Amino acid sequence: MRILLSNDDGVYAKGIQVLHKALAEIAEVTTVGPDRNCSGASNSLTLLNPLRTQLLDNGFIAVNGTPTDCVHLAISQLMTDAPDLVVAGINHGANLGDDVLYSGTVAAATEGRHLGLPAIAVSLAGRDEQHFATAAYVTVQVIKKLKSHPLPADQILNINVPAVPLDQLRGIQVTRLGRRHKAETMQSSNDPWGRPIYWYGSLGPELDAGPGTDFYAIAQGYASITPLHVDMTAYRSMELLTDWLDGIEC
Repeated sequence: MRILLSNDDGVYAKGIQVLHKALAEIAEVTTVGPDRNCSGASNSLTLLNPLRTQLLDNGFIAVNGTPTDCVHLAISQLMTDAPDLVVAGINHGANLGDDVLYSGTVAAATEGRHLGLPAIAVSLAGRDEQHFATAAYVTVQVIKKLKSHPLPADQILNINVPAVPLDQLRGIQVTRLGRRHKAETMQSSNDPWGRPIYWYGSLGPELDAGPGTDFYAIAQGYASITPLHVDMTAYRSMELLTDWLDGIEC
């Protein structure tokens, strides 16, 4: 198996290093990541500047672009043979609920799926970096299952794993996305020269975090796996919208 590994925390992040080591035991792994932290980059592309690569001493490839750039560039230019699977992570922190809209980790996986490849995103739901190994273990087990249970062509898997030792992980649950309240108000301040600057506020607290959600699974000590549609069409609204537009003359 050939795996393309990327992330959004940057090619030097501990999460991608731990996951590369685990994946290398079951597959041939090519690791291509941003040369800096790109958290929150979502599906953004670098369109107005050229992309450049740097081969690092550990064999990883750093790109001066976004997570989406990394996956697209790797598949279209850097890899001799197309990968069998795209894996993004391990993200430093959770990607739960509304977070997936902004996540560069989820975006890297989504780009793999847009290019016709199965893809998964994995995040450590907590900041205790000594437990990246738990998330790596869960990822490897899921990948082994994919051999006999391939993903539908319109979906990716979003995996979140609590930051606990493996022997304290209670299991794995299939979940839906929860929801947060809106984020806190953006904060304003001034730089040393008196010019206004602005910072995003903290993430909003959990709004929909009951049983069945990814938030709930993590809170109960389970790894969460949420299948995500790449096709964003709201099919249930199409007939209603057709009726609503009836009578408009163009």
